[in-house]
Amino acid sequence: MYVRTLRLRDFRSWQEVRVELEPEPTIFVGRNGFGKTNLVESLNYLSTLRSHRVSNDAALVRTGSETAMASATVINSGRELTVELQITPGRSNRASVNGAPSRRPRDILGILRTVMFAPEDLALVRGDPADRRRFVDELAALAGPRMVAARADYDRVLRQRAALLKTAASAMRSGGDSAASVISTLDVWDTQLAQFGAQVTAGRIDVLTRLRPFVQQEYSTLAPASRPIDLRYRAVVGDEVLPAGDTPADEEYIEAVLLHSLAAARGKEIDRGVCLIGPHRDDIDITLAGQIAKGFASHGESWSLALAMRLGSVELIRSDGAEPVVLLDDVFAELDAARRAALSTFAQSVEQVIITAAVADDIPTAIGGRRIAVGVRDDGDGGRLSHLLDEGEAT
Repeated sequence: MYVRTLRLRDFRSWQEVRVELEPEPTIFVGRNGFGKTNLVESLNYLSTLRSHRVSNDAALVRTGSETAMASATVINSGRELTVELQITPGRSNRASVNGAPSRRPRDILGILRTVMFAPEDLALVRGDPADRRRFVDELAALAGPRMVAARADYDRVLRQRAALLKTAASAMRSGGDSAASVISTLDVWDTQLAQFGAQVTAGRIDVLTRLRPFVQQEYSTLAPASRPIDLRYRAVVGDEVLPAGDTPADEEYIEAVLLHSLAAARGKEIDRGVCLIGPHRDDIDITLAGQIAKGFASHGESWSLALAMRLGSVELIRSDGAEPVVLLDDVFAELDAARRAALSTFAQSVEQVIITAAVADDIPTAIGGRRIAVGVRDDGDGGRLSHLLDEGEAT
């Protein structure tokens, strides 16, 4: 799999750009703030429907524009597909494949598969649980729209149930028909939350179960003298811990545990007005010699763990018979010589790798490939527009 053409219109700092690519390393070089990261972000967005930098699509639309467009022509086993997204803040994105509108944006998932490694990935080890949940959810999304649909259904129910909880306390104090109505409605939402929550949780556990041996192998290669690592899924369902194992997750069992835990926590949830149980609060434990790596792993170990998570993701996708496009966003400058050499070797083994760098010398010469300079120019309104520089043009 590789991207043959990338086209953007009003996407972040790019007013209009078209880049022809080959199944080889492509390195975009430009100073910080010149827009090179926006190029790889757009590809990752087409792959996962998420940005690795922001949670709000409004930031993806160039200032002064109402919509943005990102499009990629992808070659996969000799088949050519062009996937396009129209991004409009405050409205649902519109997707198309080869010019034909898709019913839902998530229908395009799986056409382009990417794995992105960026400096923000240190948060996989040192950041909040949300960073690790997002990592697993994006991997699950690459397999197709089923998990994305389950997550969308879960988020919808979670919002509606949370709104009910905020008004439940006063209704319960009033008693009578009002309290009975709240209880009845909460029972309905609990059932749906447990159903969709079980789908999300089981999907995450299955991804983590398959990913775990690949991450362990990559980490042992990156840090052969370090302590053994493991990945475990920690579900916030009372005292229950659902680790990644060697068998598929039992969705019915997880649903039953969630439903029981929701019933047990109902009084506390009504008092606080928030949903305390469910996969929106879960975490992935990354351990070194049985101890949680967050706050325990050294800086070097943390980078090796983050890198192993991403390289393991590539191997997981390969195990499904696909070759993902690897996106490396300004990471070589963050790594020491040994990890830079390991990443360089890996980059040479993939079909297509797209790299950004502020300084060309940060990229090991062994990677080779094509280098493209990125610059900026005034937009006439006090802002700046990114553009590709002609060969020899100064940045």
